[in-house]
Amino acid sequence: TGTRKTIPMINRILRYALIFVLLLLLQLFLFNNIQFSGYVNPYVYILFILLLPVDIPAWLLLIISFFTGLIIDLLTGTPGMHTAATVLAGFARPYVLRLFSPREGYETGADPSMFVYGFKWFLLYTVFIVLLHHTLLFYLEVFRLSDFFNTFLRVLLSSIFSITFILLLEYIRKGK
Repeated sequence: TGTRKTIPMINRILRYALIFVLLLLLQLFLFNNIQFSGYVNPYVYILFILLLPVDIPAWLLLIISFFTGLIIDLLTGTPGMHTAATVLAGFARPYVLRLFSPREGYETGADPSMFVYGFKWFLLYTVFIVLLHHTLLFYLEVFRLSDFFNTFLRVLLSSIFSITFILLLEYIRKGK
């Protein structure tokens, strides 16, 4: 019986590793090249944090968030900005999940997916996390309040594009 439990866990780990690598490649080779007048920079790698199981331990979520942001920082030359924003997203995720918890609660081991909990639920969950992530990321990048409104516009526009691409990727991921 111990072997039967190990195989599904290994499959889950491999599936998440594949999702991580695909999102990383998409971010580096496609989405990092999308820029409109410096106001739109979609960051879809955050989808990896969004898709982790609902019942993942908080300490593990923070470690995964840290290394996800660190890898993006190392590959894009942004010293710590993605790490900080992704750790904040990972830290806030359990609270956001609790805020939008379905009446009957979450199933053990369930993935927070649009197809499990519905489009409206997934959209609200994604909007909260992406806005939080992008707000810290872009204000850390500028690191001054004199460009507050320009940065706020970047946060909004980039969030809209990121959320749109995340929803599209979620549809593609499930083959719908």
